[in-house]
Amino acid sequence: MLTTTLSRPPFATTMPAAVLAALLAFAPQAVAAPAPKAAAAAPAGADVLPFKATEKTLPNGLKVIVVPTGFPNLVSVHIPVQTGSRNEVEPGKSGFAHFFEHMMFRGTPAYPPEKYQAIITKAGARQNAYTSDDLTNYYTTFAKEDLETVLKVEADRFQHLSYPVEAFKTESRAVLGEYNKNSANPMQKLFEVQREAAFSTHTYRHTTMGFLKDIEDMPNQYEYSKVFFDRWYRPERTTVIIAGDVEPAKAVAMVEKYWGAWKRGSFKSNVPAEPAPKGAQYRHVAWQTPTLPLVTVAFRAPAFSDRQKDQAALSMLLSLSFGRTSTLYKRLVQDEQKVDQLFDFVPNRVDPTLATIGARVKKPQDALYVRDAILETVARLRDEPVTAGALADAKSANKYGLIRSLDNTEAIASTLASYVHFERSYGTLNRYYRVVDSLTPADLQAAARKYLVDNAMVVTTLSHEALPAAIGTLPKLADAAQGAKAAGSAADFDVLVQKSALPQIRFKLLFAAGSAHDPKGKEGLAALTAAMVAASGSRERKIDEVTKALFPLAASFSEQTDKEMTTFTGSTHKDNWNQYLGIALPLLVDPGFREEDFRRLKDAQKNALVLDLKDNNEEEFGKERLQANVFAGTPYGHPVLGTAKGIDAITLDDVRNFYRQAYQQGALRVGISGDVSDAMVASLKGALARLPAGTGLPATPALRGRMPNGLEVEIIEKNTRATAISFGLPIEVTRSHPDFAALWLAKTWLGEHRASSARLYQRIREERGLNYGDYAYIEAFPRGMFQFFPNPNLGRKAQLFEVWIRPVAPQNGHFALRAALFELDKLVSGGLSQQDFETTRDYLMKNVFVMTATQDQQLGYALDAQWYRTPEFTRMMREALAKLSVADVNAAIRKHLSSKNLSAVIITRDAAGLKDKLVSDAFSPIAYDAQKPQSLLDEDKQIGALKLGIRPEAVKITPAAEAFAQ
Repeated sequence: MLTTTLSRPPFATTMPAAVLAALLAFAPQAVAAPAPKAAAAAPAGADVLPFKATEKTLPNGLKVIVVPTGFPNLVSVHIPVQTGSRNEVEPGKSGFAHFFEHMMFRGTPAYPPEKYQAIITKAGARQNAYTSDDLTNYYTTFAKEDLETVLKVEADRFQHLSYPVEAFKTESRAVLGEYNKNSANPMQKLFEVQREAAFSTHTYRHTTMGFLKDIEDMPNQYEYSKVFFDRWYRPERTTVIIAGDVEPAKAVAMVEKYWGAWKRGSFKSNVPAEPAPKGAQYRHVAWQTPTLPLVTVAFRAPAFSDRQKDQAALSMLLSLSFGRTSTLYKRLVQDEQKVDQLFDFVPNRVDPTLATIGARVKKPQDALYVRDAILETVARLRDEPVTAGALADAKSANKYGLIRSLDNTEAIASTLASYVHFERSYGTLNRYYRVVDSLTPADLQAAARKYLVDNAMVVTTLSHEALPAAIGTLPKLADAAQGAKAAGSAADFDVLVQKSALPQIRFKLLFAAGSAHDPKGKEGLAALTAAMVAASGSRERKIDEVTKALFPLAASFSEQTDKEMTTFTGSTHKDNWNQYLGIALPLLVDPGFREEDFRRLKDAQKNALVLDLKDNNEEEFGKERLQANVFAGTPYGHPVLGTAKGIDAITLDDVRNFYRQAYQQGALRVGISGDVSDAMVASLKGALARLPAGTGLPATPALRGRMPNGLEVEIIEKNTRATAISFGLPIEVTRSHPDFAALWLAKTWLGEHRASSARLYQRIREERGLNYGDYAYIEAFPRGMFQFFPNPNLGRKAQLFEVWIRPVAPQNGHFALRAALFELDKLVSGGLSQQDFETTRDYLMKNVFVMTATQDQQLGYALDAQWYRTPEFTRMMREALAKLSVADVNAAIRKHLSSKNLSAVIITRDAAGLKDKLVSDAFSPIAYDAQKPQSLLDEDKQIGALKLGIRPEAVKITPAAEAFAQ
C-alpha cells in the first residue's frame, strides 16, 4: 500500500518499462467514472485545464483547492506536503520523508490503525501515498457521501499522528524490505550511483529511499523521527486538494472545521545549494548477475519553473531528440538494433536536478558505440535547432496527451498534486503549459547551449560483463560533434459502443488467440505476433514513420497478449479520428512484417523473459512459475512471453502463418467508447473488413490445473537479498461460475491487492513487519507489482487461487510461509464471521465502481463480459453480492480452497538450507527490533512449530537459469 515514486515530466513519453520500474515504483492508478463533460484541446496560450477551481488559504497557512470535475459519484482527496528527500539535511538521516509515508498510516489516539482502516473500508475507498524528492502526497478516492468523514480522519492523522517505539521499529523493517525489493533492479542501482557522482552537497545526492546505511539504522532513530515530523508536517507546507462531485463552499467549510486548529510551524528550511560542477565524471556499476549493459548520460538540469523557459525547453528538446520519433531511436533501436531501450528523463524538481538520457545495450562491446552516438546527438543539439514543424508536433502531442489523461477524477487530482506542490497554486499547471506553448526552436537551442556542457556531464554504466576500456575516457562534446556522421465492405461482426461526452475515442479489438495457442516448441509465438502487428509498421509505413505520424496526435496503438486473448487498443482525440484510422489500422490489416523488426522484437521479447522477469524481478518470476507449475502439461503451462528455447525457434514465417490463422473476423470482438458518431463506427468496421473472413484458431479445450497432493514446493535458487514466496492451487471458479462472488469476497478479506485492511497484510506485514505486502487472488493478475488494478481482457477458462508473499529476509522465509498457511487454514476451517462478511461486502459494493472507473477499464470489462457470457461486471457483482450470505461464502471457501494441498514456489539464495528446514519441519523462530504483545509472541511460537508435513520428494530445487529455458 505504501509506495515511493518520482513524478514524471510531461514530455517523457518514451520511457520503457524497465526504467519505470526503477524511477516509478508505483504509478497512481486512475479511479473514477466517465464524465458528462470532458476537456477539449485548448488553443495556444489558453488554460489547459477546463475546470473552475475554488482556492482558499486558511489563517494557519493551509491551502485548500476544490475542483468540481463534472464526474459523478466519486471524490478524490490529495494532500501533497512540501517535504521529500530534498529536506533530509542532517547526515545519517536520509530516507525519513519516505519513512513517514509509511508511518502516517500508524494511527492516532482517536483513530488507531484498525479504526482508521475500518472507516476507509466502510467508505469503499482505495488510498495510497507516494514520496518524491520534493513532496509526499497522500490520496484517497471514495464515494462523495463520505467526504466529511474522510476529511475528518485525515485531519486527525496530520495533526495528531502518534506511534509507539515498537510500531516505529516494526515499520523500519518494512522499509528495509522495500529497499531489498528494489535491489533486484539494476536501473535502481545505476541511478543511485549517478546521483552520488552528480551531487556533492545538495540532498538530491541520495534517492527517495535514502542511503542503505541510514535505513539500517532507522530503528535507532525514534526520537529524531518525531523531530522530522514536527518540522515538516505543518499547515503552511500542506495543500488539501478536493476534486470530483463536490460543492466548493461546503468542502471548504469542512476543511476549516477539521483542519483550522492545526498550528503553524517555525522551522526554517536550509537545503544546501549545490556548487557548480567542476568537470565531466564517469562511474561504473559492476552487476553481479547477468543483465544487459546500461549506459546513461546526464547533465545538470534547471529547476522547475512556470514562468521561465529553461526547464520546459530542455525537457521538450530531449524528448524530441531521444524519443520514439527521433532519428537516433530509429538508428539504434530499429535499424542497427544495438539497443532495445532508449529513453530520456527530465524531472520537475524544486531545485536544479539531472536530465538523463539512457539506453539498454544488447551487447557489451557496443556500449562505447552507443555512448558516443548519444554524445554526438547531444553535441548537434547545440549547433542545429529543431525544426518549427517538429516542435509544433511535440506541443500538439503534449497537449492532447494531457487532455487524454484527464478522464477521471483521481487522474485530475493526481495531475494537480504533481504541479500544485511547487507554489500551492492551482494556476501552476496552466502557467506551465503557457510556457510550453511559447517555446520556439531558438529557446530549445539556447537550453542546449546552456545546460548540455562538458563540465556538467555525468556518464554512468552498468554491466555484468566487461565493457570496452575506452568507455571510461570521456570525449569533449565538441570532439563528438566533429566526429559525428549523418547519420472496403461491411465486416461480419457487431461493435459494442459505449457512448459518452469524452472527446478521447478509445477502441479495443479482442481476438480469441493467445499463448494457449502457441505451437509446441514455439512458445511465445502469440505474443511475438501481436508485437509484430503493433510495433513493426504497416506495408506502407515503417514503424518510425508510424510513430512520427501518431506523435502530434498524442495517439496510440498497443497490444496485450494473454492465455486466451490478444487485445489491440487504439486511442485518439475525436478531432483526429480519420487521420488516425489511416495510420493505425493498416498495422493490423496490412502489417509490414519486416525482417529487421522481427529481429528487434524477438530480442526484446527474450530480454523481457530472461532479464526483466527472471533476472530482475523475483516477485513476478515466482508468480509466473507458480502458474506454470500448476498448469504444467496444459496450454497454460508456459508464460505468455514463452520460453527461451521456444522464442529462439520462432521464425518470421511462423509469425506470418499465426497472423493469417488467428486474426480473422470470426475471432474478433470490437468495442469503442467516447464521443462516438455513427460515422466513426462505420469507418472502423470498414477498416476491419479487410481482415479475412473466418473463425480464427480452434478454441482451446476446457482445462484445469493439477491439484497438488499435500504441499509441493519448487525452490528457485538465485543470488538475491530476499526470499519471495507464492503458493496456490487450481480452481474451477471463473466469472461465469455461481461461486465467483462468494470466492471474490473471501479473497478480498484474506488479501485484497495493495489493501492494508486485508488479513494477510495485517498479520504478516503490519503486526510483524516482515515484508512489503501480502495478497490473495482468484484471478490471474499479471504485472501486479506495477499497478493497483488488473488490466481487463485477461479472460481465462481456468484460474488459480494464489497467495503472494512479497519478499522477506531469508531467515524469515520459513516462518512467513507458515504464517500465511496458518491464516489460510483458519479461513478454510473457520470461515468468515458475520461482521467480517458484512464489512467486506460493503466495501466491495462500492469498490467495484472504483476498479472499473476509467474509460479503458469500462470498455475492457464489457468485452470480457461478452467473452464470459455474463452480465456487465459491476451489475453482476453488486447483484451477486447483495444476495450472498456468510454461509454461502464459507461454503464456497470449504469447497474450493485448501490449506493442505498447495503448490508453492520460493525464490531464495540458500535453496538447500531452506529445503532442510521444510522437510525437517524445524521450528522457525522470528526476532523483532521492537517489543511485541505477549499474545503475538505466543502465536509466533504456535506458527513456528506448525507442522507442514512436506515430503522430501515434494521439494524440488531448480537453478534460476533453468526456469523457462524450454
